[in-house]
Amino acid sequence: MKMNKKILFFDIDGTLLPNLPHEVPKSAVEALRRAQANGHLLFINSGRTWAMIPEQMKQLSFDGYVCGCGSEVYLHGEKLFSQSVPNHICQATVQALRDFRIGAVFECPHRFLYDSAAPQSSAVIPNMLGRYPLADLTKFDSEEASAYTFSKAFLTLSPRSDCEAFRNFCQDKYDIFVHDTYVWEIGQKGCSKATGIELLLKHLQIPREDSFAFGDSENDLPMLRYAGTSIAMGNSNPKILPFCTWQTTDILEDGTARALEHFGLI
Repeated sequence: MKMNKKILFFDIDGTLLPNLPHEVPKSAVEALRRAQANGHLLFINSGRTWAMIPEQMKQLSFDGYVCGCGSEVYLHGEKLFSQSVPNHICQATVQALRDFRIGAVFECPHRFLYDSAAPQSSAVIPNMLGRYPLADLTKFDSEEASAYTFSKAFLTLSPRSDCEAFRNFCQDKYDIFVHDTYVWEIGQKGCSKATGIELLLKHLQIPREDSFAFGDSENDLPMLRYAGTSIAMGNSNPKILPFCTWQTTDILEDGTARALEHFGLI
């Protein structure tokens, strides 16, 4: 049976990839394969930059990726869009984080940066050593220091951090997403999971009502609000439910397959 082509966007963590076991459920893998066989286009839409996309996701043959909260967009292996923070704002951000005692990992499409001179180090750096390409920006020569950029940043705060001062610094530069009291992310204003969808819909000439978004957390809200149909996983944060069309079952209870079946996509 020939189906009207739809375009589907999936968050990774908590949507396709559970915490334990840390692998995509077989029911989801098979459901994605069937949806693609039916002519639908499948995309990852993640806060992760390309460097952080798990290899198992890349092996699932998605048609493309929206990465870094909309700062990178890929279609069939080609980069359609990439936007990073200008160098002068990067430098100002590094200094502000030092002044306000906030640790950070700066995320780029193909590597990560950190600041060894910061009084507050990022809690995630020890886990990244040896696993991801990681560079200390204090070791840059003058040419690289005046040219480096990043897409977004993952922040580690502490009781010593001046959160309010940093919020004021970000006001005209970044959007802030608060995971919890001491874990924040900052992303570029004008880039989001929704802008990535919008760009692809225009490029592929697909109407907005033919788009589907699957998510589980508050950082998925931009795409869940934008897509024609939005699906919350059964394990979702309850705060996103008012903005979703339908809620499926838990990620480990065949939630992806059930949703695709419910909407006649497989």
